[in-house]
Amino acid sequence: MLFNSLDFAVFLPLVFAIFWAIPRRRTDLRNGLLLVASYVFYGWWDMRFLLLIAFSTILDFYLSIGITNSTDERRRRLLLWTSLVVNLGLLGFFKYFNFFLDQVNGAFSLFGMPLGSERLNIILPVGISFYTFQTLSYTIDVYRGDLKASRNPVAFAAFVSFFPQLVAGPIERASNLLPQFATPRKFSRTDAVNGSRQMLWGFFKKLVIADNCAEQVDRIFASHESAGASTLVLGAVFFAFQIYGDFSGYSDIAIGTARLFGFELMQNFAFPYFSRDIAEFWRRWHISLSTWFRDYLYVPIGGSRGGTAMRVRNTFIIFLVSGFWHGANWTFVAWGALNALYFLPLLLAGRNRQNLGNPAEGRLLPSPREAAQMLGTFTITCVAWVFFRAQDMEQALDYLGGMASTSLMRQPDVGNNNLPLLVFFFVCLEWKGRTSEYAIERIGMGWPRPVRWGFYSMLIAMIGLFMRTEEAPFIYFQF
Repeated sequence: MLFNSLDFAVFLPLVFAIFWAIPRRRTDLRNGLLLVASYVFYGWWDMRFLLLIAFSTILDFYLSIGITNSTDERRRRLLLWTSLVVNLGLLGFFKYFNFFLDQVNGAFSLFGMPLGSERLNIILPVGISFYTFQTLSYTIDVYRGDLKASRNPVAFAAFVSFFPQLVAGPIERASNLLPQFATPRKFSRTDAVNGSRQMLWGFFKKLVIADNCAEQVDRIFASHESAGASTLVLGAVFFAFQIYGDFSGYSDIAIGTARLFGFELMQNFAFPYFSRDIAEFWRRWHISLSTWFRDYLYVPIGGSRGGTAMRVRNTFIIFLVSGFWHGANWTFVAWGALNALYFLPLLLAGRNRQNLGNPAEGRLLPSPREAAQMLGTFTITCVAWVFFRAQDMEQALDYLGGMASTSLMRQPDVGNNNLPLLVFFFVCLEWKGRTSEYAIERIGMGWPRPVRWGFYSMLIAMIGLFMRTEEAPFIYFQF
Protein backbone atom coordinates (compact mmCIF):
# COMPACT_ATOMS: atom_id res chain seq x y z
CA MET A 1 0.00 0.00 0.00
CA LEU A 2 1.37 3.39 -0.96
CA PHE A 3 1.34 6.30 1.47
CA ASN A 4 0.29 8.52 -1.44
CA SER A 5 -2.82 6.50 -2.30
CA LEU A 6 -6.54 6.65 -1.62
CA ASP A 7 -6.27 3.20 -0.03
CA PHE A 8 -3.97 4.59 2.66
CA ALA A 9 -6.23 7.62 3.13
CA VAL A 10 -8.96 5.18 4.20
CA PHE A 11 -6.70 2.66 5.95
CA LEU A 12 -4.91 5.06 8.32
CA PRO A 13 -7.95 6.80 9.91
CA LEU A 14 -9.65 3.43 10.36
CA VAL A 15 -6.68 1.84 12.15
CA PHE A 16 -6.13 5.03 14.16
CA ALA A 17 -9.74 5.09 15.39
CA ILE A 18 -9.80 1.40 16.35
CA PHE A 19 -6.37 1.60 18.05
CA TRP A 20 -7.35 4.42 20.40
CA ALA A 21 -10.81 2.90 21.01
CA ILE A 22 -9.13 -0.12 22.62
CA PRO A 23 -8.69 0.43 26.37
CA ARG A 24 -5.22 1.65 27.33
CA ARG A 25 -4.49 -1.33 29.58
CA ARG A 26 -5.09 -3.78 26.69
CA THR A 27 -1.65 -3.41 25.18
CA ASP A 28 -1.92 -6.95 23.83
CA LEU A 29 -5.02 -6.08 21.80
CA ARG A 30 -3.45 -2.90 20.48
CA ASN A 31 -0.34 -4.82 19.43
CA GLY A 32 -2.54 -7.43 17.79
CA LEU A 33 -4.35 -4.71 15.85
CA LEU A 34 -1.06 -3.19 14.68
CA LEU A 35 0.16 -6.63 13.63
CA VAL A 36 -2.98 -7.34 11.58
CA ALA A 37 -2.95 -3.81 10.11
CA SER A 38 0.73 -4.15 9.20
CA TYR A 39 0.16 -7.46 7.45
CA VAL A 40 -2.78 -5.96 5.53
CA PHE A 41 -0.62 -2.96 4.61
CA TYR A 42 2.25 -5.18 3.42
CA GLY A 43 0.07 -7.79 1.73
CA TRP A 44 -1.67 -5.11 -0.33
CA TRP A 45 1.08 -5.57 -2.96
CA ASP A 46 1.27 -9.37 -2.96
CA MET A 47 -0.14 -11.65 -0.27
CA ARG A 48 2.52 -14.26 -0.99
CA PHE A 49 5.22 -12.04 0.52
CA LEU A 50 3.52 -12.31 3.92
CA LEU A 51 4.85 -15.86 4.19
CA LEU A 52 8.40 -14.56 3.85
CA ILE A 53 8.15 -11.89 6.54
CA ALA A 54 6.28 -14.30 8.83
CA PHE A 55 9.02 -16.92 8.37
CA SER A 56 11.76 -14.40 9.15
CA THR A 57 9.86 -13.22 12.23
CA ILE A 58 9.29 -16.72 13.63
CA LEU A 59 12.87 -17.77 12.88
CA ASP A 60 14.51 -14.87 14.71
CA PHE A 61 12.01 -14.95 17.58
CA TYR A 62 12.87 -18.54 18.51
CA LEU A 63 16.57 -18.39 17.63
CA SER A 64 17.00 -15.37 19.90
CA ILE A 65 15.24 -17.15 22.76
CA GLY A 66 17.60 -20.09 22.19
CA ILE A 67 20.60 -17.75 22.31
CA THR A 68 19.38 -16.22 25.58
CA ASN A 69 18.64 -19.59 27.20
CA SER A 70 21.91 -21.25 26.23
CA THR A 71 25.16 -21.01 28.19
CA ASP A 72 27.11 -23.01 25.60
CA GLU A 73 29.01 -20.48 23.50
CA ARG A 74 29.28 -22.86 20.53
CA ARG A 75 25.51 -23.36 20.51
CA ARG A 76 24.87 -19.63 20.84
CA ARG A 77 27.22 -18.92 17.93
CA LEU A 78 25.53 -21.63 15.85
CA LEU A 79 22.10 -20.10 16.45
CA LEU A 80 23.41 -16.66 15.52
CA TRP A 81 24.97 -17.95 12.32
CA THR A 82 21.74 -19.75 11.47
CA SER A 83 19.93 -16.42 11.62
CA LEU A 84 22.61 -14.68 9.56
CA VAL A 85 22.83 -17.37 6.88
CA VAL A 86 19.06 -17.87 6.48
CA ASN A 87 18.13 -14.19 6.46
CA LEU A 88 20.99 -13.05 4.26
CA GLY A 89 20.48 -16.13 2.08
CA LEU A 90 16.86 -15.17 1.42
CA LEU A 91 17.88 -11.57 0.76
CA GLY A 92 20.66 -12.72 -1.56
CA PHE A 93 18.41 -15.07 -3.51
CA PHE A 94 15.60 -12.60 -4.16
CA LYS A 95 17.83 -9.58 -4.74
CA TYR A 96 21.08 -10.85 -6.23
CA PHE A 97 20.59 -14.32 -7.78
CA ASN A 98 20.05 -13.08 -11.34
CA PHE A 99 22.87 -10.56 -11.00
CA PHE A 100 25.41 -13.21 -10.03
CA LEU A 101 24.05 -15.55 -12.68
CA ASP A 102 24.65 -12.86 -15.31
CA GLN A 103 28.22 -12.34 -14.06
CA VAL A 104 28.99 -16.07 -14.20
CA ASN A 105 27.49 -16.37 -17.69
CA GLY A 106 29.49 -13.35 -18.82
CA ALA A 107 32.74 -14.74 -17.41
CA PHE A 108 32.33 -18.10 -19.15
CA SER A 109 31.33 -16.38 -22.39
CA LEU A 110 34.65 -14.52 -22.42
CA PHE A 111 36.39 -17.89 -22.74
CA GLY A 112 34.02 -19.10 -25.44
CA MET A 113 32.07 -21.35 -23.11
CA PRO A 114 28.63 -19.75 -22.66
CA LEU A 115 26.56 -21.56 -20.08
CA GLY A 116 23.24 -20.57 -21.58
CA SER A 117 21.65 -20.33 -18.12
CA GLU A 118 18.40 -18.39 -18.12
CA ARG A 119 17.46 -15.77 -15.57
CA LEU A 120 14.77 -16.73 -13.10
CA ASN A 121 11.56 -14.73 -12.94
CA ILE A 122 12.16 -13.52 -9.39
CA ILE A 123 9.97 -10.80 -7.90
CA LEU A 124 11.81 -8.75 -5.30
CA PRO A 125 9.68 -8.58 -2.13
CA VAL A 126 9.07 -4.96 -1.20
CA GLY A 127 11.07 -3.84 1.82
CA ILE A 128 13.02 -7.09 2.26
CA SER A 129 16.33 -5.22 2.68
CA PHE A 130 14.85 -3.12 5.48
CA TYR A 131 13.09 -5.70 7.63
CA THR A 132 15.95 -8.21 7.15
CA PHE A 133 18.43 -5.74 8.61
CA GLN A 134 16.01 -4.90 11.41
CA THR A 135 15.62 -8.51 12.52
CA LEU A 136 19.35 -9.21 12.10
CA SER A 137 20.31 -6.33 14.38
CA TYR A 138 17.89 -7.70 16.98
CA THR A 139 19.45 -11.19 16.91
CA ILE A 140 22.98 -9.78 17.00
CA ASP A 141 22.13 -7.53 19.96
CA VAL A 142 20.67 -10.53 21.82
CA TYR A 143 23.83 -12.54 21.10
CA ARG A 144 26.05 -9.68 22.31
CA GLY A 145 24.05 -9.42 25.52
CA ASP A 146 22.91 -5.89 24.74
CA LEU A 147 19.26 -6.98 24.68
CA LYS A 148 17.14 -9.71 26.20
CA ALA A 149 15.15 -11.88 23.84
CA SER A 150 11.46 -11.01 23.60
CA ARG A 151 9.05 -13.62 24.98
CA ASN A 152 5.98 -11.96 23.49
CA PRO A 153 5.44 -13.24 19.92
CA VAL A 154 2.73 -10.70 19.08
CA ALA A 155 4.77 -7.71 20.25
CA PHE A 156 7.85 -9.00 18.43
CA ALA A 157 5.92 -9.66 15.20
CA ALA A 158 4.41 -6.17 15.42
CA PHE A 159 7.92 -4.73 15.88
CA VAL A 160 9.22 -6.49 12.76
CA SER A 161 6.22 -5.56 10.59
CA PHE A 162 5.27 -2.14 12.03
CA PHE A 163 3.59 -0.68 8.95
CA PRO A 164 4.77 2.97 9.06
CA GLN A 165 8.43 2.03 8.64
CA LEU A 166 8.19 -1.52 7.28
CA VAL A 167 8.81 -0.89 3.60
CA ALA A 168 11.53 1.78 3.52
CA GLY A 169 12.63 2.46 7.07
CA PRO A 170 13.90 3.97 9.21
CA ILE A 171 15.65 0.69 10.08
CA GLU A 172 14.82 0.66 13.77
CA ARG A 173 16.89 -0.92 16.52
CA ALA A 174 15.00 -3.30 18.77
CA SER A 175 16.44 -1.50 21.80
CA ASN A 176 14.49 1.61 20.77
CA LEU A 177 11.28 0.33 19.18
CA LEU A 178 10.54 -3.07 20.75
CA PRO A 179 10.10 -1.78 24.36
CA GLN A 180 7.51 0.68 23.07
CA PHE A 181 5.21 -2.23 22.21
CA ALA A 182 5.28 -3.29 25.86
CA THR A 183 4.36 0.18 27.15
CA PRO A 184 0.70 1.20 27.48
CA ARG A 185 0.18 4.09 25.11
CA LYS A 186 -1.69 7.24 26.16
CA PHE A 187 -3.09 9.49 23.45
CA SER A 188 -1.23 12.79 23.20
CA ARG A 189 -2.72 15.62 21.23
CA THR A 190 0.72 17.22 21.01
CA ASP A 191 2.23 14.08 19.45
CA ALA A 192 -0.72 13.73 17.07
CA VAL A 193 -0.44 17.34 15.90
CA ASN A 194 3.33 17.08 15.55
CA GLY A 195 2.98 13.79 13.68
CA SER A 196 0.39 15.26 11.32
CA ARG A 197 2.61 18.25 10.65
CA GLN A 198 5.56 15.98 9.84
CA MET A 199 3.37 13.89 7.56
CA LEU A 200 2.28 17.07 5.75
CA TRP A 201 5.91 18.00 5.13
CA GLY A 202 6.68 14.47 3.97
CA PHE A 203 3.81 14.53 1.48
CA PHE A 204 4.99 17.95 0.25
CA LYS A 205 8.49 16.56 -0.32
CA LYS A 206 7.18 13.54 -2.19
CA LEU A 207 4.27 14.92 -4.21
CA VAL A 208 5.49 18.44 -4.99
CA ILE A 209 9.28 18.15 -5.09
CA ALA A 210 10.23 14.53 -5.79
CA ASP A 211 7.52 13.60 -8.28
CA ASN A 212 7.91 16.80 -10.30
CA CYS A 213 11.68 16.43 -10.34
CA ALA A 214 11.24 12.79 -11.41
CA GLU A 215 9.33 13.82 -14.52
CA GLN A 216 12.20 16.02 -15.71
CA VAL A 217 14.91 13.58 -14.60
CA ASP A 218 13.31 10.77 -16.60
CA ARG A 219 13.11 13.02 -19.65
CA ILE A 220 16.73 14.21 -19.41
CA PHE A 221 18.26 10.80 -18.70
CA ALA A 222 16.25 9.26 -21.55
CA SER A 223 17.65 11.82 -24.02
CA HIS A 224 21.09 12.28 -22.47
CA GLU A 225 22.92 11.52 -25.73
CA SER A 226 21.44 14.58 -27.43
CA ALA A 227 21.08 16.90 -24.43
CA GLY A 228 23.48 19.76 -23.78
CA ALA A 229 25.88 19.78 -20.84
CA SER A 230 23.92 22.40 -18.91
CA THR A 231 20.74 20.32 -19.26
CA LEU A 232 22.59 17.21 -18.06
CA VAL A 233 23.89 19.11 -15.03
CA LEU A 234 20.35 20.27 -14.32
CA GLY A 235 19.15 16.66 -14.60
CA ALA A 236 21.71 15.55 -12.00
CA VAL A 237 20.65 18.38 -9.67
CA PHE A 238 16.98 17.55 -10.13
CA PHE A 239 17.71 13.90 -9.34
CA ALA A 240 19.48 14.96 -6.14
CA PHE A 241 16.28 16.69 -5.04
CA GLN A 242 14.12 13.86 -6.36
CA ILE A 243 15.80 11.16 -4.32
CA TYR A 244 16.05 13.36 -1.24
CA GLY A 245 12.42 14.49 -1.44
CA ASP A 246 11.26 10.96 -2.18
CA PHE A 247 13.20 9.08 0.49
CA SER A 248 13.24 11.66 3.28
CA GLY A 249 9.59 12.35 2.45
CA TYR A 250 8.82 8.68 3.08
CA SER A 251 10.71 8.84 6.37
CA ASP A 252 8.80 11.93 7.47
CA ILE A 253 5.47 10.29 6.67
CA ALA A 254 6.56 7.11 8.48
CA ILE A 255 7.77 8.94 11.59
CA GLY A 256 4.68 11.16 11.63
CA THR A 257 2.35 8.18 11.22
CA ALA A 258 4.08 6.35 14.08
CA ARG A 259 3.57 9.41 16.29
CA LEU A 260 -0.17 9.21 15.69
CA PHE A 261 -0.04 5.88 17.56
CA GLY A 262 2.31 7.13 20.28
CA PHE A 263 5.51 5.60 18.87
CA GLU A 264 8.81 7.41 18.40
CA LEU A 265 11.03 6.42 15.47
CA MET A 266 14.58 7.63 14.91
CA GLN A 267 15.38 10.59 12.69
CA ASN A 268 16.54 9.31 9.31
CA PHE A 269 17.60 12.52 7.55
CA ALA A 270 19.13 15.69 9.00
CA PHE A 271 19.24 18.18 6.10
CA PRO A 272 22.13 16.43 4.30
CA TYR A 273 22.46 18.91 1.45
CA PHE A 274 23.64 21.55 3.91
CA SER A 275 26.68 19.39 4.74
CA ARG A 276 30.09 21.02 4.60
CA ASP A 277 32.00 17.86 3.73
CA ILE A 278 31.16 14.33 2.62
CA ALA A 279 31.68 12.88 6.10
CA GLU A 280 29.02 15.22 7.46
CA PHE A 281 26.78 14.27 4.55
CA TRP A 282 26.92 10.60 5.57
CA ARG A 283 26.13 11.49 9.17
CA ARG A 284 23.00 13.26 7.90
CA TRP A 285 21.86 10.97 5.04
CA HIS A 286 19.86 7.74 5.68
CA ILE A 287 21.06 7.78 9.27
CA SER A 288 19.46 4.46 10.21
CA LEU A 289 21.37 2.58 7.49
CA SER A 290 24.66 4.43 7.99
CA THR A 291 24.65 3.72 11.72
CA TRP A 292 23.60 0.09 11.07
CA PHE A 293 26.64 -0.50 8.86
CA ARG A 294 28.83 1.33 11.35
CA ASP A 295 27.74 -0.77 14.34
CA TYR A 296 27.33 -4.18 12.69
CA LEU A 297 30.02 -4.13 10.00
CA TYR A 298 32.52 -1.27 10.22
CA VAL A 299 33.34 -1.52 13.93
CA PRO A 300 33.50 -5.38 14.00
CA ILE A 301 36.04 -5.46 11.14
CA GLY A 302 38.25 -2.91 12.89
CA GLY A 303 36.71 0.46 12.14
CA SER A 304 39.26 3.28 12.06
CA ARG A 305 41.63 1.40 14.33
CA GLY A 306 44.92 0.01 13.06
CA GLY A 307 47.21 1.31 10.36
CA THR A 308 46.50 3.27 7.22
CA ALA A 309 46.01 0.18 5.05
CA MET A 310 43.38 -1.21 7.41
CA ARG A 311 41.48 2.06 7.59
CA VAL A 312 41.47 2.37 3.79
CA ARG A 313 40.31 -1.24 3.48
CA ASN A 314 37.51 -0.83 6.00
CA THR A 315 36.33 2.40 4.41
CA PHE A 316 36.06 0.78 1.00
CA ILE A 317 34.31 -2.28 2.46
CA ILE A 318 31.65 -0.22 4.19
CA PHE A 319 30.92 1.96 1.14
CA LEU A 320 31.01 -0.90 -1.37
CA VAL A 321 28.67 -3.01 0.74
CA SER A 322 26.39 -0.02 1.22
CA GLY A 323 26.32 0.52 -2.54
CA PHE A 324 25.62 -3.15 -3.25
CA TRP A 325 22.86 -3.14 -0.59
CA HIS A 326 20.99 -0.65 -2.75
CA GLY A 327 20.77 -2.88 -5.78
CA ALA A 328 22.22 -5.63 -7.95
CA ASN A 329 23.93 -3.40 -10.48
CA TRP A 330 27.54 -2.28 -10.96
CA THR A 331 26.31 1.32 -10.94
CA PHE A 332 25.57 1.04 -7.22
CA VAL A 333 29.01 -0.45 -6.58
CA ALA A 334 30.57 2.45 -8.50
CA TRP A 335 28.45 4.90 -6.49
CA GLY A 336 29.75 3.37 -3.25
CA ALA A 337 33.35 3.33 -4.48
CA LEU A 338 33.18 6.99 -5.52
CA ASN A 339 31.86 7.99 -2.10
CA ALA A 340 34.68 6.01 -0.50
CA LEU A 341 37.18 8.02 -2.57
CA TYR A 342 35.46 11.22 -1.46
CA PHE A 343 35.64 10.13 2.19
CA LEU A 344 39.22 8.82 2.36
CA PRO A 345 41.11 12.15 2.36
CA LEU A 346 39.06 13.35 5.33
CA LEU A 347 39.62 10.09 7.21
CA LEU A 348 43.36 9.96 6.57
CA ALA A 349 43.77 13.62 7.53
CA GLY A 350 41.74 13.11 10.71
CA ARG A 351 39.19 15.69 9.58
CA ASN A 352 36.15 13.42 9.16
CA ARG A 353 34.50 14.74 12.33
CA GLN A 354 35.25 18.42 12.03
CA ASN A 355 31.72 19.57 11.16
CA LEU A 356 29.49 18.26 13.94
CA GLY A 357 27.27 21.27 14.57
CA ASN A 358 24.66 22.95 12.40
CA PRO A 359 25.83 25.16 9.54
CA ALA A 360 25.55 28.90 10.17
CA GLU A 361 24.70 28.22 13.82
CA GLY A 362 22.78 31.20 15.19
CA ARG A 363 23.01 33.11 11.90
CA LEU A 364 20.57 33.69 9.07
CA LEU A 365 23.07 33.05 6.29
CA PRO A 366 26.21 30.92 6.02
CA SER A 367 29.65 32.47 5.84
CA PRO A 368 31.33 32.54 2.41
CA ARG A 369 33.51 29.62 3.54
CA GLU A 370 30.51 27.56 4.65
CA ALA A 371 28.63 28.38 1.45
CA ALA A 372 31.59 27.24 -0.64
CA GLN A 373 31.91 24.04 1.41
CA MET A 374 28.21 23.23 1.05
CA LEU A 375 28.26 23.95 -2.69
CA GLY A 376 31.34 21.75 -3.15
CA THR A 377 29.85 18.87 -1.18
CA PHE A 378 26.56 19.12 -3.04
CA THR A 379 28.41 19.16 -6.39
CA ILE A 380 30.39 15.97 -5.80
CA THR A 381 27.26 14.34 -4.37
CA CYS A 382 25.37 15.13 -7.58
CA VAL A 383 28.19 13.58 -9.63
CA ALA A 384 27.89 10.38 -7.57
CA TRP A 385 24.10 10.40 -7.94
CA VAL A 386 24.53 9.99 -11.71
CA PHE A 387 25.77 6.43 -11.10
CA PHE A 388 22.87 5.81 -8.73
CA ARG A 389 20.30 6.93 -11.32
CA ALA A 390 21.83 5.47 -14.48
CA GLN A 391 20.54 2.19 -15.91
CA ASP A 392 24.05 0.82 -16.42
CA MET A 393 27.69 1.86 -16.34
CA GLU A 394 27.69 2.82 -20.02
CA GLN A 395 24.87 5.31 -19.52
CA ALA A 396 26.51 6.71 -16.39
CA LEU A 397 29.85 7.32 -18.10
CA ASP A 398 28.19 8.77 -21.22
CA TYR A 399 26.11 11.08 -19.03
CA LEU A 400 29.15 12.30 -17.08
CA GLY A 401 31.07 12.78 -20.31
CA GLY A 402 28.22 14.86 -21.68
CA MET A 403 28.26 17.04 -18.55
CA ALA A 404 31.87 17.97 -19.33
CA SER A 405 31.21 19.10 -22.90
CA THR A 406 31.61 22.65 -24.23
CA SER A 407 27.84 23.30 -24.11
CA LEU A 408 27.99 23.76 -20.35
CA MET A 409 27.42 27.53 -20.58
CA ARG A 410 24.30 27.28 -22.73
CA GLN A 411 20.84 27.80 -21.30
CA PRO A 412 19.52 24.45 -20.03
CA ASP A 413 16.24 22.89 -21.10
CA VAL A 414 14.28 23.15 -17.86
CA GLY A 415 11.13 21.50 -19.19
CA ASN A 416 8.94 22.67 -16.28
CA ASN A 417 9.39 26.37 -15.58
CA ASN A 418 7.72 26.05 -12.18
CA LEU A 419 10.18 23.45 -10.94
CA PRO A 420 13.19 25.72 -10.18
CA LEU A 421 10.89 28.01 -8.17
CA LEU A 422 9.44 25.05 -6.26
CA VAL A 423 12.91 23.72 -5.48
CA PHE A 424 14.06 27.19 -4.37
CA PHE A 425 11.03 27.54 -2.08
CA PHE A 426 11.72 24.06 -0.69
CA VAL A 427 15.40 24.82 -0.01
CA CYS A 428 14.47 28.06 1.77
CA LEU A 429 12.08 26.23 4.12
CA GLU A 430 14.65 23.48 4.73
CA TRP A 431 17.30 26.08 5.55
CA LYS A 432 14.94 27.93 7.88
CA GLY A 433 14.15 24.73 9.78
CA ARG A 434 17.60 23.12 9.64
CA THR A 435 17.99 22.99 13.43
CA SER A 436 14.74 21.03 13.86
CA GLU A 437 14.01 17.36 13.25
CA TYR A 438 12.11 18.31 10.09
CA ALA A 439 11.83 21.64 8.32
CA ILE A 440 8.41 22.91 9.45
CA GLU A 441 8.53 21.49 12.97
CA ARG A 442 8.86 24.94 14.53
CA ILE A 443 8.18 27.26 11.61
CA GLY A 444 5.19 29.41 12.47
CA MET A 445 5.02 28.38 16.13
CA GLY A 446 5.14 32.02 17.17
CA TRP A 447 2.73 33.20 14.51
CA PRO A 448 -0.94 33.99 15.18
CA ARG A 449 -3.08 30.91 14.64
CA PRO A 450 -4.79 32.20 11.45
CA VAL A 451 -1.39 32.93 9.88
CA ARG A 452 0.04 29.57 10.93
CA TRP A 453 -2.96 27.67 9.59
CA GLY A 454 -2.78 29.78 6.44
CA PHE A 455 0.79 28.53 5.95
CA TYR A 456 -0.30 24.90 6.34
CA SER A 457 -3.22 25.51 3.99
CA MET A 458 -0.80 26.93 1.42
CA LEU A 459 1.30 23.74 1.57
CA ILE A 460 -1.84 21.62 1.15
CA ALA A 461 -2.96 23.79 -1.78
CA MET A 462 0.47 23.41 -3.41
CA ILE A 463 0.21 19.63 -3.03
CA GLY A 464 -3.19 19.68 -4.71
CA LEU A 465 -1.95 21.99 -7.46
CA PHE A 466 1.36 20.33 -8.32
CA MET A 467 0.87 16.65 -7.51
CA ARG A 468 0.85 14.27 -10.47
CA THR A 469 -2.39 12.53 -11.34
CA GLU A 470 -0.96 8.99 -11.16
CA GLU A 471 0.39 7.41 -7.98
CA ALA A 472 4.19 7.24 -8.16
CA PRO A 473 5.90 4.58 -6.02
CA PHE A 474 8.70 5.63 -3.69
CA ILE A 475 12.21 5.10 -5.12
CA TYR A 476 13.44 2.98 -2.21
CA PHE A 477 10.68 0.40 -2.70
CA GLN A 478 13.00 -1.21 -5.25
CA PHE A 479 15.71 -1.72 -2.63
